[in-house]
Amino acid sequence: MVQRTVLKVDIACLKCKKKLIKAVSGLKGVDKVEADAAKGTLTVTGDCDPYEIIVRTRKVGKCVEVVSIGPPPSTKPQGNKPEPKEEKKKPDPRPQHICMPHDYVIVRACDEPNPSCSIM
Repeated sequence: MVQRTVLKVDIACLKCKKKLIKAVSGLKGVDKVEADAAKGTLTVTGDCDPYEIIVRTRKVGKCVEVVSIGPPPSTKPQGNKPEPKEEKKKPDPRPQHICMPHDYVIVRACDEPNPSCSIM
């Protein structure tokens, strides 16, 4: 049964990435290996046992965390339905509602003893 195994691995450089790919691609039943250094993930697709993938990545000297193990995403389109076009909505010209905190005090000029200074 073909399955996809996603592992979280610290990939610091290109050399680390090459070591991981070489170690995992040597396993029997591996169809596809992807290493994403930006996300820090190693994705293996094939009939290989996930336990063997974890053992091989640990032999390289990396700490491994399992993200997911399951069936690969289907590449078949679900139907011949064309996707509806999304209309671009114009932004609303009206001002957005502004929430103000309830713990403020409104001081009117007539309530204050010194009218030249006001607090808002």
